[in-house]
Amino acid sequence: MAAWFSRPSPTGEPAWTVRSVEEVLPVDPQEVLTGAAVVVLALHDADFAAFSGIPAAGRRAAGVAHTQRVLAAARAVGARHVVVISSAMVHGATAGQSVLMDDAALITADDVGLVGDLLAVEAVVARFRRRRTPLVTVLRPAALVGAGVDTMITRHFEAPRLLAVRGTVREWQFVHVDDVASAAEHAVRHGLAGALTVGAADVLSPTQVETASGLHRIELAAVTAFATAERLHRVGVLPAPASELAYTVYPWTVASDRLRASGWESAWSSAACLEVLLDNGSGRIAVAGRRVGPRDAAALGAAGAAVAFLGTAAIWRQARVRRRG
Repeated sequence: MAAWFSRPSPTGEPAWTVRSVEEVLPVDPQEVLTGAAVVVLALHDADFAAFSGIPAAGRRAAGVAHTQRVLAAARAVGARHVVVISSAMVHGATAGQSVLMDDAALITADDVGLVGDLLAVEAVVARFRRRRTPLVTVLRPAALVGAGVDTMITRHFEAPRLLAVRGTVREWQFVHVDDVASAAEHAVRHGLAGALTVGAADVLSPTQVETASGLHRIELAAVTAFATAERLHRVGVLPAPASELAYTVYPWTVASDRLRASGWESAWSSAACLEVLLDNGSGRIAVAGRRVGPRDAAALGAAGAAVAFLGTAAIWRQARVRRRG
């Protein structure tokens, strides 16, 4: 994000003077933001390994407290615009869900995963937005890709097979981190406030994704997939709660309606984003969102075997159906 704002502007618009801050500390938080006209706050850093290694209660409390400090400091130093980067995951993912517009309702979730964290922090932002100043924009991107991006979605494509729910068509939409940065800049330059979804213009069908990735589907009944995910999360194999499996098997495509109406366009297509995702994950293997290798595969124990058995059983069932046909 900082690199994007620091680049020479190809349109001749004034360049930004950028200061990147890892954390705003509790003591004198406004000091680090002194002189800032625009503050961009990312609610998550797309580092799944770091995220899943922190106890949920402490992580959420720390995220809420940090957001409160940043927003209060931005107001104290007289910043004119605050851009908060969240995720379109706060709108949920369900079978047959239509394209999500900017004003789509937020779901209610009280789980221990990323979505619960984002909703808790967005509640803080919503209260802050009631004041007239500064201007506040909340960006809710589709599935992120880019250098260093590590999420449950990117790990889904590191698995030997792509999990799918029987009877559901899961279309795929991505967004490159550079396009999220360009959307943030566009919102600031055009004074866009409120919630804005951000995604590539195109959407990929399951067949297109399988062809590009070279991965085949494993189709399971929804009740089987989610019940198994719940058991595996309970024993510590699945890093995210079972509810977040929905984001890998159900659609959550966004319209980016207000951004596009104001002249913004994504530079990266979903097809190009998928290529980036696949290149970044090349050589890695993830089972149920957990990366494994030859040395630590045994550490998965019985639960890891359950994941392998689940996939193998599904393949056998599909093979039997084909033979009968």
